[in-house]
Amino acid sequence: MGYYDDEYRALYEADYHIGQSAHENVEEYRRRSPAWNTKKFQNTPLLIHTNTIDNDVHVLEVEHLIKSLKAEGKKFDYEVFQNIPGGHSFDRMDTKIAKEIRVKIYKHLAKYLKPHKPISTLKALQLAGYRF
Repeated sequence: MGYYDDEYRALYEADYHIGQSAHENVEEYRRRSPAWNTKKFQNTPLLIHTNTIDNDVHVLEVEHLIKSLKAEGKKFDYEVFQNIPGGHSFDRMDTKIAKEIRVKIYKHLAKYLKPHKPISTLKALQLAGYRF
């Protein structure tokens, strides 16, 4: 929570959410944090994408998660994107880079889900959006 302004922190400190600040109850924030709980992660395929201009999930938080996963010896894939338009929603479908990122996600999923018609190119992604 140290990366955010008071307005953002107030959302979590509200009674309907955690009801206390991270300073007042650090253990509760750690209990809810994926980075502090990586030892509990199963060997489920995991792909982590983050963007350096994400104002909702700060890249330092994701880097903490990545370091924690590595320290636990967990298998996962990740990529840190630099200044991709869209901030938190950088993998939306309205830019070429966003579509390329989406194809990366589909390729990752295809390794484990074995779809009948895997999407592995931008052209395949485009065709999947239309019915003939």
